[in-house]
Amino acid sequence: MDLFSLGGKRALITGSTRGLGQAIAREMARAGASVLISSEVPDDCRRVAAEFRAQGLDAHPLPCDVADDDALDALATAAEALPGGVDILVCNAGLNLHNGPSATTPDDAYERVMAINLRSAFRLCNRIVPAMAERGDGAVILMSSLSGLRGNRGLGVYSMTKAALAQMARNLAVEHGPRNVRVNAISPGLIDTDLSAVFKADPARLEKRMAQTPLRRMGTPQEIAGTAVYLASAAGAFVTGHNLVVDGGTLITD
Repeated sequence: MDLFSLGGKRALITGSTRGLGQAIAREMARAGASVLISSEVPDDCRRVAAEFRAQGLDAHPLPCDVADDDALDALATAAEALPGGVDILVCNAGLNLHNGPSATTPDDAYERVMAINLRSAFRLCNRIVPAMAERGDGAVILMSSLSGLRGNRGLGVYSMTKAALAQMARNLAVEHGPRNVRVNAISPGLIDTDLSAVFKADPARLEKRMAQTPLRRMGTPQEIAGTAVYLASAAGAFVTGHNLVVDGGTLITD
């Protein structure tokens, strides 16, 4: 048995037209999965799916604005209506709209970050995971963050949502484990994506962060994608309720 094969599996990945989501979708497709590319912009979903198919990968666009509850329900219905339903769910869609003290967070920024980062994952899991449980198999990955494991001076709402996602993984793992559904979280450290732009724009800040990271570099999207493939595959079949930190050692450094 190929421990890391996802052959015959269907994976739905939200926020998968760029960054970590696209990297996860690509590596899952390379591992043999049929991937559903989802983001709020239909043209982007079609473009990325077409790029994957041009590489010989099995990919299909399924657009959704995860901030819209009705759209989320429609996404779950459409994905589950496909033959075999959804075997792997990756709740990756997320954003940060405020850098600064919590007391200065605009109400609209709070509401939108909560809706996209946390509410969407909660709602989508509640619509897809029970169907996995009925079939007796499934893997769910929630994208948390190193910021959800530490105090933050400027990422208040974002880090709160990420901490909650890790707890959601534990809750769902306990709820659905008896029916062979595994639920885990991944907490990336500083990864070379658009979200790290604030660090890359400030060399002194980046140098300080790298000095706090034993591997002395940022991670790559592919390294997070490889972790997701592990958790979704037979290699990770006895791992559930875990928050896997992939941060180059930042969390444990002295």
